[in-house]
Amino acid sequence: MGQNVRMADIAQKLGISVVSVSKGLSGKDGVSDRLRRRILDAAKELGYGNFGNGNPAKTNTKMIGVLVEEHFLAEEQSFDKNAFYFDLYRELLTCGAPGGFTMLMEIITPDMIRGNRMPSVLTAQKMGGLIFMGEITRSYLQLLIRPGMPYVFLDFYDDDYPAHCVVSDNVRGGYKMTRLLLDAGITKIGYVGSVRATSSIMDRYSGYTKALLQENIYPRKDWLLEDRGEDGRFIELRLPDEMPEAFVCSSDEIAYHLTEKLIDAGYRIPEDVSVTGYDDYRYAEISNPPLTTYRVDIRSMAEKALELLRVFMENPDEKPYSIVIPGEEVRRRSIREAK
Repeated sequence: MGQNVRMADIAQKLGISVVSVSKGLSGKDGVSDRLRRRILDAAKELGYGNFGNGNPAKTNTKMIGVLVEEHFLAEEQSFDKNAFYFDLYRELLTCGAPGGFTMLMEIITPDMIRGNRMPSVLTAQKMGGLIFMGEITRSYLQLLIRPGMPYVFLDFYDDDYPAHCVVSDNVRGGYKMTRLLLDAGITKIGYVGSVRATSSIMDRYSGYTKALLQENIYPRKDWLLEDRGEDGRFIELRLPDEMPEAFVCSSDEIAYHLTEKLIDAGYRIPEDVSVTGYDDYRYAEISNPPLTTYRVDIRSMAEKALELLRVFMENPDEKPYSIVIPGEEVRRRSIREAK
């Protein structure tokens, strides 16, 4: 079977679950030593990954697979060259080139997740390492982590899944955007973002909450607007019955859509409602008015992700750690001046 073998094939052969196979191959708790040995033997027999006994493709330590879920790209209007994750991928290409690294991005589709179908960058077994760009569905992520394969989480982390990761300073970014509004005398502030959707959105909300609590202001539930469904895709924004004076948004893209909705509803920005974004990419500038936002340093994020990957390659047993990349506030015309 060779390079096309999946964990599901091993599971079917042994009559066990794919999750058990994943735990057995990765050395995680949850399977007995006896079952682990059977899993490893079956992997070798079938020719799975690094356990293959045939002629697997030779690993290219300079080839890095970059995996991202489809919804992160679909919501950015399909392959626009200025989309955030495509910009981040481009920075990976640029930063990796001097060291001889080649990046190969593969998009993870919902069908791949539902069917536990492995990405081709893994089944081909040519990768020297992996970069998971943007949050990956946890049950599927467990299938992707392979013994001996260096990997890094980029733009997310998982408290229950220790790994080398690089993120922007989301807590401080959410705090700074909220603080700008408070310093302008605005105290009725809502937040736009599905807090449980990603670690980044939750951390930005934490910064927003911290800034409010410092002023003895408690976040209102009706001013927390959901922006995406369980599948991670954007949903229609619903404005609250009682409007706040401002919204802190979890991204420039959702801030752009919010401003359009507010204007359609008859509100003036920033005279009636102020709006802030996060990221500082295309939506911040095309929004009307342009958005005050928190600029993410994607070049530094890409550089550090590759740096951590090299560390993992050279020292696979080193304890995982995180790198937080600071950003900076960019002031434009979407928030009103202090009275």
